[in-house]
Amino acid sequence: MIAELMTAKEALQLIVENQECPALNYAVNYAKAGLVMDENSEVFRVQCLYVVNNISTWRAKKGDEVMKEKIKAARAAIKRVAAI
Repeated sequence: MIAELMTAKEALQLIVENQECPALNYAVNYAKAGLVMDENSEVFRVQCLYVVNNISTWRAKKGDEVMKEKIKAARAAIKRVAAI
């Protein structure tokens, strides 16, 4: 249910908020840049491609079902924009 509600910008914000996670190394900077871009631009779509390719190893801590769902929703939101 969360996946349907999250926008790409919210997903990028979630990545920035979890920047201490080692799996998000490069994705954090790509997400920060994406947050200031126009959501309807081609540049934003390409930025989302960069982000989605850098969050493939992002996982929630064991037993954290809420974060697991948020990560799943974030991936889905970014993939929708990137159209992959």
